Amino acid sequence: MRYDITNIPVAEVFEEGDGCPICRLRNTLEKRAVEYITGAAMMEPDIRIETNQKGFCLTHYRQMLGQRNRLSVALTMESRLEELERQVFSGSFMGKNAKKQAKDAAAALSTCYVCEQMEDAMAKMLATVCRTWEGQKEFRDLFERQDSLCLPHFAALVEASAGAMSKKAQPDFAKAASLLAKNYLATLREDVHHFCGMYDHSNAGNNDWGNSKDSIERSVWYLTTREP
Repeated sequence: MRYDITNIPVAEVFEEGDGCPICRLRNTLEKRAVEYITGAAMMEPDIRIETNQKGFCLTHYRQMLGQRNRLSVALTMESRLEELERQVFSGSFMGKNAKKQAKDAAAALSTCYVCEQMEDAMAKMLATVCRTWEGQKEFRDLFERQDSLCLPHFAALVEASAGAMSKKAQPDFAKAASLLAKNYLATLREDVHHFCGMYDHSNAGNNDWGNSKDSIERSVWYLTTREP
């Protein structure tokens, strides 16, 4: 496969071949973003201003805490709380009633700095996947050999293809993506069915769970892109 600066990250992720490649791509970008936020970004005034204003969602707070740099998170939280006090509770209570404060609180908590960064990065990466699929047969073969494609990322890929590849290529690309998502759904249905059946009285004493023990968790991932 011909690698260049735009498709090397995509090719590397697809070569792993285990699970959903777009989930792996998202996880890689997310890990880098969180490492940056809890590391070098602490010294970037422009970034700190943005993180103070936008904050983070629960998923990314958890990932930040997972970096084991609690002081960095605490410093970020200190300035975020100060900003929230200004955004929501500034001025006298009489000048800003509780209903307005609640509205401002909801608005202030509706943003996440990492989510916004990821949205932009993922849009570019999804477009790269589409363009690489159209331009390189080797990558099309690699795409078809993937283990699975979760449902949200199947939808995201097909949506991205509308603006990233020719109209002629879009139907075949959508079909290839659909096959990955559909085949894994069939596997999940079989595994969840087996899991439920193991609790039937007719299976008393049967210890053959097959691949069903983690089928609930895999189903949650397939529907949400996130492991529970």
